[in-house]
Amino acid sequence: MFLRSSHPYPNPNPSNSMDPSKEIAVELLPLLRTYKDGRIERLFGTDLVPPSLDPSTGVTSEDVVIDPDTNLSARLFLPDLSSLGPSQKFPVLVYYHGGGFCSLSPFSALYHNFVNSLVVEAKVIAVSVDYRLAPEHPLPAAYEDAARALQWVASHAEGPGPVPWLAERVEFSRVFLGGDSAGANIAHNMAMRAEAKIEGLVLIHPHFWGSDRMGCEKDRVDKPFLEAEMLDRLWPFAWGSAVESDDPQINPMAEGAPSLAGLGCGRVLVVTAERDVLRDRGRAYCKALRGSGWRGVVELLETEAEDHVFHLLNPGCDKALEMMTRLAGFLRG
Repeated sequence: MFLRSSHPYPNPNPSNSMDPSKEIAVELLPLLRTYKDGRIERLFGTDLVPPSLDPSTGVTSEDVVIDPDTNLSARLFLPDLSSLGPSQKFPVLVYYHGGGFCSLSPFSALYHNFVNSLVVEAKVIAVSVDYRLAPEHPLPAAYEDAARALQWVASHAEGPGPVPWLAERVEFSRVFLGGDSAGANIAHNMAMRAEAKIEGLVLIHPHFWGSDRMGCEKDRVDKPFLEAEMLDRLWPFAWGSAVESDDPQINPMAEGAPSLAGLGCGRVLVVTAERDVLRDRGRAYCKALRGSGWRGVVELLETEAEDHVFHLLNPGCDKALEMMTRLAGFLRG
């Protein structure tokens, strides 16, 4: 999510400056570039993997279209059933991926592998949502898709639904929402407007922001994954226009924002990383939630000496494995 308003290096070919197909309009490294002719070049997380039966875990994944009109889809993950009874039911995790509202998908290897592993550890069914991305589909498209996907999952509680095995295997009294970075932001906003009962909310390195600097946003470590100045530009880029930087959707702690007492779930786990510029927003969210009058339980897990989404970039490290264990424990209850 590294945002620059123009190319940082001199143009080695001056003739390109007159060719809109080669002139860069915006760079968000390492995620994407946009060009003045409207072309979009995504740079990160483009290694897509198909749904499959994972022989090492027994997890089965499949892709479904939720809304053909908007091309909203999701990847579903079902745990290994070989050692379970025919009537075994599972909690369901509706997961929203990160990527600054403008990049990545459930089909990216990073997210396929992460969700697959979480399904194994937590023994849950996962619905990983492929919401529309900016700038082709500016916000609020991602929020609209996230809500539509949640409604689609809930519809299976009333009968067979579009995917009969979801109706058969999901314990609909145990619905969780989760996400990382921008996906955690989306998950929070869905919990604020949820009409169905949500048991818990998992926010990993949540992308909250605002006009006033706090804590580590003022004094950063060397070579951070995210810079405060870049994040200032990311929110309006995702909307495709000038927007309020303290909109409650990006800053739920802003003055005048809807009370967090209305958060529609009973348990929340917020995960932060010590070197992440978003760390203090996650901490402040926990404090605000506790002081709001909300009647649930919030837990904070902070990983020392790690940066934003380290668990995706280095999933085999000890701290990522420890984090996975904590996530799974929260989902198991």
